[in-house]
Amino acid sequence: MHPPRFWQDPDAKWLPLLLSPLAGVVSAYAEIRQKQPGWKAPIPVLCCGNMTTGGTGKTTVVLDMAQRLQNRQISVHVLIRGYGGKIKATTRVEPAVHTARDVGDEALLLAARCPTWIGGDRVASARAAISAGAQCLLMDDGFQNPGLHKDISLLSVDGVVGVGNGRVLPAGPLRERTQDALGRASAVLLIGPDKTGFLAKYAPILPAGCTVLHAFLQPDVAGIAALKEKPCLAFAGLGRPSKFFEGLKEAGVFMRRVIAFPDHYFYKAQDIERLLTLAKQDGAQLVTTPKDFVRLPSSFRPHVQTVGVGLTWADETAPESLLDRLLPCGTLR
Repeated sequence: MHPPRFWQDPDAKWLPLLLSPLAGVVSAYAEIRQKQPGWKAPIPVLCCGNMTTGGTGKTTVVLDMAQRLQNRQISVHVLIRGYGGKIKATTRVEPAVHTARDVGDEALLLAARCPTWIGGDRVASARAAISAGAQCLLMDDGFQNPGLHKDISLLSVDGVVGVGNGRVLPAGPLRERTQDALGRASAVLLIGPDKTGFLAKYAPILPAGCTVLHAFLQPDVAGIAALKEKPCLAFAGLGRPSKFFEGLKEAGVFMRRVIAFPDHYFYKAQDIERLLTLAKQDGAQLVTTPKDFVRLPSSFRPHVQTVGVGLTWADETAPESLLDRLLPCGTLR
């Protein structure tokens, strides 16, 4: 399902107004949940979350942070719910065994980098990871889940869309009121250009000690190089597929056609047939994201090239400083 257009339209009035009573209920419930004390793990916990539904790039942030922690010789384990997967119990992801239908696409990507645990019960996942030797826990999402205490909470904001119309679900894309979320943030990471004036509006209400970081999504150089001089048909099922398409275009990839699918979409036989037919018709190379690639049938994957993205930080010392703040929060074993 694609998010409704009025979520990104601050001038839309009637639908948000009609849905405001439900939004009030969601806001109140979110506020009550945060009053519950969370379990304090004996090791540091860094949560990479966001305020809105859909993709802000937080999994890319988690991958970046995981690599930095590994560079420090720290055994980091990732905790993620496993959205889209059929396995609901606390489970360590095994890329050689599990599929995206089992554990979700993001969990598979993360498990290729470091030990990753799925499950809605973050405390159970945390305990399992600690028993398996984790020295630091990295949460992909879960900012609104109060079960596990977070030592550092990093909120990602998509600079292009900001917080949309600024309203809470279902009147807008927010999971809770902006001021409530920012009040619990240790740092805010703006990804991409600030096209909505997010910082001008919300920086004054950030709590003392909350830092503002800035980064840009950078397509993988090797992946881009493999596509130069080729017409391409790009497809993606993300929270905001246009972000992927725009990144390819800015990198100089010639796209004959782009096709967007819903976030976490599992491709069906008719989708595969359509993509192959259009690619042949256009004389184009099929290209998608690593996140989409793991959701493709294995027989279709040889026809598709992937282009991943990484983070380029405006200040390369900023993420390292954040980790310096994190690591004293627990005892490394």
